[in-house]
Amino acid sequence: MSGCPARYDEALGYWVVDDPALAREVLLDPETFRPDNAVLAHTPLSVKALRVLSGAGFALPPTLANNAGESHRPIRAAVARFFSPARVAAVEPLTRELTSARVSAASARLAAGEQVDLVQAIAAEPPALVVLQLLGLRDVDVPALKAWSLDSLELFWGWPDEDRQLELAHSAAEFYAWLRARTTAARLEPADDLFGVLVTLGLTDEEICAVAYFLLIAGQETTTQLISTAFHRSLTQSSAPPDEPSRRSAPGDSIDVVEETLRCASSVPTWRRVTSRPTAVGDVELPAGAPVLLGLSGHGGPADLAFGIGVHRCLGAGLARLEARVALECAQELLGGVRLVDEPPMIDLLSFRAPKRLLIVTDGNTGDN
Repeated sequence: MSGCPARYDEALGYWVVDDPALAREVLLDPETFRPDNAVLAHTPLSVKALRVLSGAGFALPPTLANNAGESHRPIRAAVARFFSPARVAAVEPLTRELTSARVSAASARLAAGEQVDLVQAIAAEPPALVVLQLLGLRDVDVPALKAWSLDSLELFWGWPDEDRQLELAHSAAEFYAWLRARTTAARLEPADDLFGVLVTLGLTDEEICAVAYFLLIAGQETTTQLISTAFHRSLTQSSAPPDEPSRRSAPGDSIDVVEETLRCASSVPTWRRVTSRPTAVGDVELPAGAPVLLGLSGHGGPADLAFGIGVHRCLGAGLARLEARVALECAQELLGGVRLVDEPPMIDLLSFRAPKRLLIVTDGNTGDN
């Protein structure tokens, strides 16, 4: 139903609000449109999956994205200090060093005639290493963190069947056990890192684990997905058909590419709210308890809307923009001389969308090796 302020999507089970101005109004009214459902599993969890999670003591009490209570402000303030503008600016050299090293390695492989996956080769690890540096966390198995993150996103925002849910629940339980171990260690010997700060704040173990669970996912995996999407747009929007002379030039200004990606194809295109009382979106009346799905990207709104607005705006917005810009700058020459081997498979979840892989070869390579 085109032009409707809010339309009920039977398949999704949400009232969908795509108009950017209305989405903004919803986000700026957290009393009427509460965040209680922000991190609930989109596909109801099976009994078997719930048993696995329960066995690990898995719990997600209100802390950040799903918190409309009084505890939200102090928790957010404590975490926000790790992402201050000065701290974010200070990690640009590290971001550039990590990304440049991976671009150089990818370029060498391409020169040797290999196919390269831009997601795994360049986009995957730097955001994780950078956010861990900002949060003061050492001795973290980054490949495990990446796998846990992707599994958790699918568990809470995907459409897994019961067998797949069970696999994902085991992964989430393993992640949660690691978080509990870090929390226990922080209580015994507090440090000036994320867990130490949260312990000092007086949070329960469950609250600390809940903060860290989604912060360690959102703080790096969504940025990997933003970089991957920006790479994809740079490649597909600058390619000439194979039977025509190449019209490709180096990607445009990196800031412009990042902002355009956020406007049109953010890695977090939607987010959820639920009404606390009967209300209206435009001229559409919604009952109390109505689940709402907000379109944050791809509907003509500003780039900034991709990070939300108001009291729950993404704390890592500045960091994500910096990392995506640096990735494009470091990879500019590489992107100017390669092509995609095929149409990439996608991560396509309720609130997360990005290429799973971006397999490339040099322009002169047939891609058959």
